[in-house]
Amino acid sequence: MRHAIVPPYLLARIAAAQEPHLAHAAEAARQTLVAQREYRPERMRLRLTIENGDTLVAETTPAPDRTISDAQGREALPGVVVRREDDAATGDAAVDEAFDGLGATFDFLWDAFARDSIDGAAAALEATVHYGVSYDNAFWNGERMVFGDGDGEVFAGFTRALSVIAHELGHGVIESAGGLVYRGQSGALNESIADVFGALAEQHRAGQTADAATWLIGEGIFTSAVEGRALRSMIEPGTAYDDDVLGRDPQPAHMREFVVTREDGGGVHINSGIPNRAFALVATTLGGFAWERAGLIWYRTLTSGSLVPTTGFEAFAEATLRTAEAEYGGDSEEADAVRSAWIGVGVIDGDSQP
Repeated sequence: MRHAIVPPYLLARIAAAQEPHLAHAAEAARQTLVAQREYRPERMRLRLTIENGDTLVAETTPAPDRTISDAQGREALPGVVVRREDDAATGDAAVDEAFDGLGATFDFLWDAFARDSIDGAAAALEATVHYGVSYDNAFWNGERMVFGDGDGEVFAGFTRALSVIAHELGHGVIESAGGLVYRGQSGALNESIADVFGALAEQHRAGQTADAATWLIGEGIFTSAVEGRALRSMIEPGTAYDDDVLGRDPQPAHMREFVVTREDGGGVHINSGIPNRAFALVATTLGGFAWERAGLIWYRTLTSGSLVPTTGFEAFAEATLRTAEAEYGGDSEEADAVRSAWIGVGVIDGDSQP
């Protein structure tokens, strides 16, 4: 299952549910698992500010170019265009949430990293909603975001969580930066970095500091019947849900718990918990807005050109440390935070570090 927010092992648990009240959810999960998805590898806005009390200053900054389409319950893309950049809200919650989420992600990328859209070159942001019937996922297909409506028994819908939208668009940023093979440790890094974008976009929109943030990915997409807060917790991997049907969140928080499996692309959604916790530890140690220092280190590492498609955890950890040292100095609190975080999750050996 390529670049989808809900991992296949979770859908498999739902598909196997025997409870009568979950019959619809089980069938929806089975259909989601077998559904085929095609994968396909500058506007400006005016800002006015007041300076020196009475001087009106105008400046132009990049603006998003959004198009939302409606699949109308079919598993066919792109669907019928229902909202473009300058159109008013439609009243369709999924359409308008997707539109707003694309805009919030665009604003985050520009404000935090001066990145003009997901490719850094003003790429249009496109999304399709109402994909399939009770489709239990959201995914990035290489050129657009695609959202299902959920089954209504386990999943309530995927456009309501900005962390989901920004996560999937984050895959576009990762691809533009050179990509990470979506299998094994490089695939788990791919998922983790997308989670970083998801969490930071949500924090940026809310104006939250690292200490005030929930660090949850997919908060709000479960129905009230599920015993769980979200799909994943970056700060506490393995604690996002513990439900009779879904089971317990299987994400490890340390390399000693690393899951060796052939499923889920070699554990890309499971083992992403380890680098997720490393990032959250860096961000909460440094404090303030997480995108300003921790996020910048991760972003500059991703876009530095120093990573290869098969980069694993240790190589990525060393790359983030080099970035922190180059940006802030070898003896800086930023470099110390990065080093301590990767030691804390068991990716690098503390005995070998200065």
